[in-house]
Amino acid sequence: MNEILTLTKELGGNLLHNGEPQPTTLFVCLMGIATVFAGLICLIILCKIIGAFSSKEKKTATPVATPVATPTVNQPIENRQEIVAAVSAAVAEELGTDVSAIRILSFKKI
Repeated sequence: MNEILTLTKELGGNLLHNGEPQPTTLFVCLMGIATVFAGLICLIILCKIIGAFSSKEKKTATPVATPVATPTVNQPIENRQEIVAAVSAAVAEELGTDVSAIRILSFKKI
């Protein structure tokens, strides 16, 4: 036992109690990083597998008919003055100016 303690002191305390060398700090850091990246790679592979299964399910599903946009006829805007007042108040607030400083030249429904 005294031989192990003497050897441990001579080597700078890098031996375990059973005489085997301790891993260095660099080794522990590299093993931790390798473990994290191995876990991330496993997650990526798992996501790819799940994505492949979910894309197969979407392909086998019946396609849903999308409604076709019908052209609208230009109808007069109801309460035009109220809408212009609200828009000009919002623009004035955003610009940090007074409403009277804003002049709206045209207002069209899109």
